[in-house]
Amino acid sequence: MIETWGNRPNRPRLSRRDELLSVAADLFAERGFAKVTVDDIGNAVGISGPALYHHFDGKESLLGEMLVRISDSLLTQANSIVDNVSLHESLDPIIAMHVDFAVDNRSLITVHFRDLVQARKGDQRRVKDLQSAYVDIWVDIVAAQHIGALDTKEVRAAVHAVLGLINSTPFSGRLRRDAHVSLLRTMASGAIAGLLAEHANS
Repeated sequence: MIETWGNRPNRPRLSRRDELLSVAADLFAERGFAKVTVDDIGNAVGISGPALYHHFDGKESLLGEMLVRISDSLLTQANSIVDNVSLHESLDPIIAMHVDFAVDNRSLITVHFRDLVQARKGDQRRVKDLQSAYVDIWVDIVAAQHIGALDTKEVRAAVHAVLGLINSTPFSGRLRRDAHVSLLRTMASGAIAGLLAEHANS
């Protein structure tokens, strides 16, 4: 399971560093990176603002670690899936994994969409490289569902569309978690099935 910072039941106590990342993600999502101060983050976890510098050298560092860490976690999980089952058998597990992430980490998705540009250039590049590698795995998995060659550009466009659908959780209504997970899994699977059906007789 991906390490997340959402309000999941029975989660283990977070380290101070992880607590700062969790609180900052919620504050950045709510107010925007530029409107959150170091003091805001510190106060939310019961420490002085300057004490945050014992863990991070500034807001940009915190933001970068937040986004690099979750991008790396998604890639690690995807690699684990394809290492344990064939590409053909990996579609349902990778959809399920990403849906769980999206349902449980709305704040992180919001921060990524809106505030990645505020991170340091090196962190931005790292996030983009990790995400590109993650999408590559999705493309390989989707292509493996079809007998014969598919246009890679089309598959990549479809993967981005499906990920966009799944990552819509910050903008969607609040359903029960199980209902939301079921809905997103069904819609993502259906979208990919539609792509494959279109090429079934080609």
